[in-house]
Amino acid sequence: MDAEEIERGRQRWQQRYDSARKRDADFTTLSGDEVEPMYGPAPGQAVEGFERIGWPGEYPFTRGLHPTGYRGRTWTIRQFAGFGNAQQTNERYRMILEAGGGGLSVAFDMPTLMGYDSDDAKSLGEVGHCGVAIDSAADMEVLFNGIPLGEVTTSMTISGPAVPIFCMYLVAAERQGVDPAVLNGTLQTDIFKEYIAQKEWLFAPEPHLRLIGDLMAYCAQGIPAYKPLSVSGYHIREAGATAAQELAYTLADGFAYVELGLSRGLDVDVFAPGLSFFFDAHLDFFEEIAKFRAARRIWARWMRDRFGAKTDKAQWLRFHTQTAGVSLTAQQPYNNVVRTAVEALSAVLGGTNSLHTNALDETLALPSEQAAEIALRTQQVLMEETGVANVADPLGGSWYVEALTDRIEQQAEAIFQRILDKGREDHGIGPITSGILRGIEEGWFTGEIAEAAFQYQQSVEKGDKRVVGVNCHPRSVTPELEILRVSHEVEREQVRVLRERKEARDEAAVRAGLDAMLAAARSGESMIPPMLDAVRAEATLGEICNALREEWGTYRENASF
Repeated sequence: MDAEEIERGRQRWQQRYDSARKRDADFTTLSGDEVEPMYGPAPGQAVEGFERIGWPGEYPFTRGLHPTGYRGRTWTIRQFAGFGNAQQTNERYRMILEAGGGGLSVAFDMPTLMGYDSDDAKSLGEVGHCGVAIDSAADMEVLFNGIPLGEVTTSMTISGPAVPIFCMYLVAAERQGVDPAVLNGTLQTDIFKEYIAQKEWLFAPEPHLRLIGDLMAYCAQGIPAYKPLSVSGYHIREAGATAAQELAYTLADGFAYVELGLSRGLDVDVFAPGLSFFFDAHLDFFEEIAKFRAARRIWARWMRDRFGAKTDKAQWLRFHTQTAGVSLTAQQPYNNVVRTAVEALSAVLGGTNSLHTNALDETLALPSEQAAEIALRTQQVLMEETGVANVADPLGGSWYVEALTDRIEQQAEAIFQRILDKGREDHGIGPITSGILRGIEEGWFTGEIAEAAFQYQQSVEKGDKRVVGVNCHPRSVTPELEILRVSHEVEREQVRVLRERKEARDEAAVRAGLDAMLAAARSGESMIPPMLDAVRAEATLGEICNALREEWGTYRENASF
């Protein structure tokens, strides 16, 4: 790009920056020196390929979505939490908010993630142990008691039973007197990553996509700020994928959901802003920064050139980041505070929109209150003390970071082509969707991730990749940690309360709601309104999911290694 064009771009950015709202904050160094809100090429300098780097807030958004960077608004501190029953988790949420957290993120227990009630035989011993147990709208009401859902953004990390859980969230808002139209938050709902990595599905992909399509249409029409799909690379990376695989598989899943929306006749400029993303921040500091920057650029280009998105918001890749759980070690667990801080810093320098920092004891148990506070304070130290929020994309233009950004983009594009090559058989939604479905059927994604995980593990065992406290520097004076233990009394109490609620409800209303939901499933009408009616009558998550399992059947993967 020649010097004149670069100068015109700088002037465009300056105009947008000047007209944007900025935080009332001190944007100086620790020594008191003023810093510019953005840095770029020197005046009069030509830079080959600068259009791929660009300016903050301008296509291709490599340097961020907003011209102000974090000077306009810092990232949202969104700590992931949930354990025991709804009352216990509600108390933890209040602690997070009172300590300065900006949003909530719900962790559900395994029965809830798999669509089973707490009194199901399959739930025995698992209730409340890896997240909060939610059986009905009454539990959701307790979960957010005293937390105004019209004012707090809430993320819910669940995919298989995401739609009935969302209906319970809507009913909880109704019972608070909140108009659902003003709700703002994120629902994960990403069923593709379940088949690829996490393995928490209820039935075959096609009926899941049917439900997701209904949800996308419902939110696009009536809950404009809510994001019904958070496309998740986090679990793909945690399963052992490389940075490029995480990026490519995640964005490909996102493209497939765009194809789903278009197949429903939805306007891409209306529904695409309802898509968000969820990435892992791992330990290779610069590679992670490059991954985040490449993700924005790829998504913007595909949305504009392939899917015809015209507005900036439809081209934006908004993403939440969580530091890498798989990087934490049970050995010398206080080292995990350092790992988490480095990973969080990479997410911030990569321009994340919200962030969760893992607790030091999460390899052993759910976080204790002290560990959760340290994790929260890690973000607050980064935000308040380090100056990283003063300048938009401060590493933009770095030869190393730009080369890494280009390389990860090239690797991702090669993977997209492999997925497209698999999509020869049309599944009726689009070529990316067809390729993903074929890859799932063949076990291709599972095999690729397994190979990457195997190679990394070999490098650790050989000592080529060094992990402090594990294969190097093993001596330690660290005492044994006091960890959070969830009592089995939680399960007994949850089952007792569930039994009482079932006895007190109107069974005819529950049955009518479930029957109407199944009728919609057979007719092709939206399943959201009748599912909401069932939830209002206190139909349980297990009753809704079991009815759909009976209607659509279950699914067994064809794994290949």
